[in-house]
Amino acid sequence: MSDILWARWTIVPTAAPEPQLHCRHCGTVRNFASSGKFRLNSNGKKLDAWLIYKCVVCSDTWNRPLLERHPVGVLDPAFLDALQRNDLDLADRIAFDVAGLRRRAQRVEEFGGVRVTKTALAPLPANPGAIVIELSVPAAPGLRLDRLLAQETGFARSRIRALLKEGALRVEPEGVRAMRKPVRDGTRVVISGVWIDRSCIAD
Repeated sequence: MSDILWARWTIVPTAAPEPQLHCRHCGTVRNFASSGKFRLNSNGKKLDAWLIYKCVVCSDTWNRPLLERHPVGVLDPAFLDALQRNDLDLADRIAFDVAGLRRRAQRVEEFGGVRVTKTALAPLPANPGAIVIELSVPAAPGLRLDRLLAQETGFARSRIRALLKEGALRVEPEGVRAMRKPVRDGTRVVISGVWIDRSCIAD
């Protein structure tokens, strides 16, 4: 339909999740943040690898296991090279993998801060009747969908709930249940029948 605004929101968290661990130096539970550095240990043809985290208060360290007695010969050479170079992009990808982090730490603090880049996917119609927003989420933040929509559309969360009830706001594929969950890649939000600020479409 020609009266639909199509947009993609690319959502990038601004702070990696931090495990909450007992700090030996502080003597209490502290947040630990990724240092962006790897530790490697080779034993013959086997390799151990860790991402080094530091206590945010005293810089005591915790090594997040990545590889344990892994055969070097079957590793992707580019991955091995990135480990050896302390490649920051690789360190960031691992640090933002909250699901993997939860397998290593029982408590993890996630931060809701995000950077949202908006891109129009089609020419903007003169009198839009609806907006379709596709979410691209390379690394999942701890930000709920309802809070993201309130933050980026200017609608109060009570207004968002009312739009959901009226059927003027739809979420695909999970429906209403998605609103209280962290934003997910591939989610589509459809808003119709209300005034829409064009700042929701493109930066």
